Amino acid sequence: MRPSFPPLDDLYRIAPELVLCVFGIVVMLAEAFLPQKFRRVSATLALLGAGLALAAVRLSAAHPGPAFSGLLRNDNFSIFLHGLLIAVAFLVILGSADYLERENLHQGEYYALVLFATAGMGVMASAQELVTAFIGLEMSSLSTYILASYRRDSPKANESAMKYFLLGSFATAFFLYGVALVYGATGTTLLDHISTASESSPTLLKLGLGMIFVGLAFKVAAAPFQLWTPDVYEGAPTPVTALLSSGPKAAAFAVLLRIFSGVDEASGLWFWALWLAAALTMFAGNLAALVQLNVKRMLAYSSIAHAGYILVAFAARNEIGMAAVLFYLAAYALMKLGAFILIAHLGGAGERRLEINDYAGLGAQQPGAAACLTLYLFSLLGLPVTAGFLGKFYIFDAALKSHLVWLAVLLALNSVIAAYYYLRLIVVMYMRPPQQTFAPQPIPAAVGLVLLITAAGTLYLGLFPDVVMGFAWQSALSLR
Repeated sequence: MRPSFPPLDDLYRIAPELVLCVFGIVVMLAEAFLPQKFRRVSATLALLGAGLALAAVRLSAAHPGPAFSGLLRNDNFSIFLHGLLIAVAFLVILGSADYLERENLHQGEYYALVLFATAGMGVMASAQELVTAFIGLEMSSLSTYILASYRRDSPKANESAMKYFLLGSFATAFFLYGVALVYGATGTTLLDHISTASESSPTLLKLGLGMIFVGLAFKVAAAPFQLWTPDVYEGAPTPVTALLSSGPKAAAFAVLLRIFSGVDEASGLWFWALWLAAALTMFAGNLAALVQLNVKRMLAYSSIAHAGYILVAFAARNEIGMAAVLFYLAAYALMKLGAFILIAHLGGAGERRLEINDYAGLGAQQPGAAACLTLYLFSLLGLPVTAGFLGKFYIFDAALKSHLVWLAVLLALNSVIAAYYYLRLIVVMYMRPPQQTFAPQPIPAAVGLVLLITAAGTLYLGLFPDVVMGFAWQSALSLR
């Protein structure tokens, strides 16, 4: 019997993943066989791969529809997430080259892992079936576990990677057991068929969906499953922290959105869980961030709080809430990526300059870097003309239209709490005398380009949100 190959349209629909995986393999081979003096070519190959994968998103957009017997679905939602995730990978690769060279770390494996992790996130964004989502989750998780410990000579990095691996394994087990229970209750793992086959064992289905929610709540750092986040973000190489704070979180939210909109039982069962998780996550992140002295830990707790803001939009259970989730993920990726890539540069060799007091006088010593960091912090706070302001505005709108007044009040209260630790860092940068311990270092061209793109994107989404929000709205409608 001759083997049957998938239709060409199916390959078009997974073109971004194919490109990412092919270039991941090419980068690893180049690292193995090229002489030492040509090792820098790994960054060029990885950037080329991410750029071609971004172009392949347009190719897949021209061929919408289900792929591989309905396991994957290529629609506006998938296209939006693919564009976001691959853009994140591109910027992380661009901002990592000088860091890896400064820290004397191997480049080939690093870039290959970033590409493989992004391919897994893309599978999660397109998955229309739970086991397929699990495969994408594992592709992404295994790669990020290794990336978290990439500074092998750092005990803190090894500790953070071990915590990430152990707790991540528990979360994966919850997700997989949940999938098994859903299959036992319905006889299917296809999201389109779960609701129609759920009448026989509704209790078993609810238990399975609850376990799936626990597994994904860990990935998005929602309370009470957020305890791994500050240690992992602090111990991982800072460019890896930039990736972890945006890419995997967006992919996990994509799976949550797919299940939430495609399975009727999930929408009803998860409402109060989302309500409580949103409230707890906002307070857990912001209150813990108030007392942090390390910038990476402060931003890690800030990431937890922002996951809570996104969960508010989930709890709204309306189209504008789903669109607000997508818009906020794009805005959040820009400001977090820019902030962490800049911190990776300012931290110096061995990442020794990470305390808040180390940023004293940065506004006088490096005004450009201080201005960029201030913009990201203002956006995270949600001040007008920044992407963060409109992101929070859309979430408020979604919550109020669903009559979630108390949740909207809690969001506003948490925004006020967050102002303290964001503004504290800005005050240190501009109103404290410069530190003499660390001499200012010029910003490399690649890092400067990342800062330019993220800062411009933050302002663009804050001033001209119509294009991205319109696409986010179409993407939300395609889930129905």
